[in-house]
Amino acid sequence: MKLKITAYGGAAMLLLAVSVVVTLSFGSAGLSVGKVWAILLHQLPWNADSPPQWTRLEEAVVLQVRLSRVILAVLVGACLGLAGAGFQGVLRNPLADPYTLGVASGSSVGAAFIILMGFQAVLGMWTVPAIAFATGLATLLAVFWLGRTEGRVELETLILSGVIIQAFLGSFVSLMISMSNSVVNEILYWLMGSLAKRGWEHVLLMIPFALLGLPAIAAFAQPMNLMVLGERQAAHLGVRVERTKLAVLVISTLLTAAAVSVTGVIGFVGLVVPHLVRLIAGPDYRLIVPLSALLGGIYVLWADTLARMALSPKEIPLGVLTALVGAPFFAYLLKRRKAGLKEGSA
Repeated sequence: MKLKITAYGGAAMLLLAVSVVVTLSFGSAGLSVGKVWAILLHQLPWNADSPPQWTRLEEAVVLQVRLSRVILAVLVGACLGLAGAGFQGVLRNPLADPYTLGVASGSSVGAAFIILMGFQAVLGMWTVPAIAFATGLATLLAVFWLGRTEGRVELETLILSGVIIQAFLGSFVSLMISMSNSVVNEILYWLMGSLAKRGWEHVLLMIPFALLGLPAIAAFAQPMNLMVLGERQAAHLGVRVERTKLAVLVISTLLTAAAVSVTGVIGFVGLVVPHLVRLIAGPDYRLIVPLSALLGGIYVLWADTLARMALSPKEIPLGVLTALVGAPFFAYLLKRRKAGLKEGSA
């Protein structure tokens, strides 16, 4: 198993490193690849004394805009990939993710409300993430309450409950948009999702979530492996099922809320990435969890690069692009799951 983790992890890290190098090299500013890397290498201590061959504006484009955006895309993708792996692991459903369960929309409602009321500075840069987490967690509780039948939560009912809650929250956001004149564009930004106009302060905000979220969910990898057998069987094998479900769902909600608070709603990352990892590396969550973080970062990084360059100088909202890929993939998974259920009943 260690050899498998090393092989897949090394390949994913190499792919991530190559993706960072390539996406840093190209952009809409018209800078040559050589100049971009000359600016980056100039920041190293032993190159600091060499005279620059570029303008301050070009240096700001590379260091303040492009570099921070690339790192932020990796961190956001890692958080969403981890959250998706957590949701799918404890709910034992490949169709579960923060978007389909309504958690992302719930977090977005909190952020939109804070923007509408003008309270963004109450807790400094932590105001929006704190409210987004609270509303995301409340959404998760509402989905569980709606999906509960006779003291049990059926997984298919839970997904349907998430769709219902998501529709309700979407109408609530539309109401806030209709009430707003001055900040309507900011609220619409949350609905479409984007990494535009984000800088190093947002990178610093995401770093602790990504660094703490990975080991936190990885700690529950083996219990999630056992839960695949069923909650009763997992309990017989020593898994504290309810505590595991609660812990993983809360951590996944926190990761989703952090990402949404920075970028707005970026749907389907948590659905697509863990499923692709499962197809490549197998069903072991000791592999799925770390690889979902790495491939989530790669996925969002390339999606954001396509979003900012495909129609340059205009930019496609990142959430729109991930939905264009994720929605057909969700339909494919749903059809495949229905076919599997038919074969099982036969």
